Amino acid sequence: MAIELSAVDHVYVTVSNFARSEQFYDRVLEALGFHKSTRAIANEPHCHYYNRQFQITIRPARSPDARHDPYAPGLHHLSMRAADNATVDDVAVTLRSLGVECDGPRLCPEYAVDYYAVFFTDPDGIRLEVMNHIERRRTIAARWNELEGFVDPLDRLLQKDRR
Repeated sequence: MAIELSAVDHVYVTVSNFARSEQFYDRVLEALGFHKSTRAIANEPHCHYYNRQFQITIRPARSPDARHDPYAPGLHHLSMRAADNATVDDVAVTLRSLGVECDGPRLCPEYAVDYYAVFFTDPDGIRLEVMNHIERRRTIAARWNELEGFVDPLDRLLQKDRR
């Protein structure tokens, strides 16, 4: 029996200024349909933001003076998937109405021909993204049982379809 994991369940983000980040994430994630839990863990404050599919938790950093570097080991960015381009557009309008600077929405063909996204950062410089549900991901889900091998199985399957 092969192991199959279905999704990312939660992501923890450490923040340098908990109160400042809580204000940011409260505004943004409430507007994006999340709910919030304020349950502390090990007597340290945490905010757990969750939607139907996954959770984003913020917690205080142990080294609050360090600034996030997306090119150092660790988290580069967090991308959240939307159903379609119209939803990405709505997210961009919502973010701007909250005073959050964002890049896009725009097509990003360097990732995939139909990759459409809006990018923004949290107060610590952690890059966040909302992107559309691209065709490649839909194909993977629909044809999962046809994939063979570990390296590039989708590419091989699509090449076989072209023959």
